[in-house]
Amino acid sequence: MRLLTRRRPSRTFVAVKVPAKAPAVLVVMTSVGTEQQALEIAQRLVESQLAACVNILPGVRSVFRWKGRVQHEGEFLLMAKTLKGNFERVRQVLKELNAYELPEILGFPASHADEAFAAWVAANSTGIENPSDDEDELGGATID
Repeated sequence: MRLLTRRRPSRTFVAVKVPAKAPAVLVVMTSVGTEQQALEIAQRLVESQLAACVNILPGVRSVFRWKGRVQHEGEFLLMAKTLKGNFERVRQVLKELNAYELPEILGFPASHADEAFAAWVAANSTGIENPSDDEDELGGATID
């Protein structure tokens, strides 16, 4: 938090707490042809903490030109919430796991993200896998 001063009508100054700038959240989008592939990508990104959350939108209909012909395909759209600094690593995972010859990989800055949500994304997009995530499967920690 930074401290700013605000002038009162009596010409005295008081300290006002102003939250630090929210982390630079990035929404990375890609599309895939199957639900299984969408789930594999989402799982990998969240498990590896490259993304805090991945939304999978089924029923997307795409119309595009590919190799000289207009194509119509049903797809799944993935929207991963991460940090700007993770983009290259997220892109590498998408290229590795996406079956498309030329996968759509787009990153959009979330310039108007809620500060609390941005902080949550930052805390969960460290890029460092958390080995304690597997404890529940082994009979250890649980989430209430």
